[in-house]
Amino acid sequence: MERKRRTRRKVAPKICRLCENSVKYIDFKDPETLKKFQTEKGKILPRRITGTCLTHQKMLSIAIKRARFISLTL
Repeated sequence: MERKRRTRRKVAPKICRLCENSVKYIDFKDPETLKKFQTEKGKILPRRITGTCLTHQKMLSIAIKRARFISLTL
């Protein structure tokens, strides 16, 4: 019996959308932008899914938590 070998597809690298637009600060008062980085239940999506860089992911998480605190988003 021969084993089937799986071929791996080359996945295109994810590029940070916020770096492309040269975003310096993520405003917590803008719920429309923050909703793109959350699930329907309000959980923050991880970097591996969204493709954001480390600095923007940290800013995103802080902004989402601040928005939650003053009840702007879920």
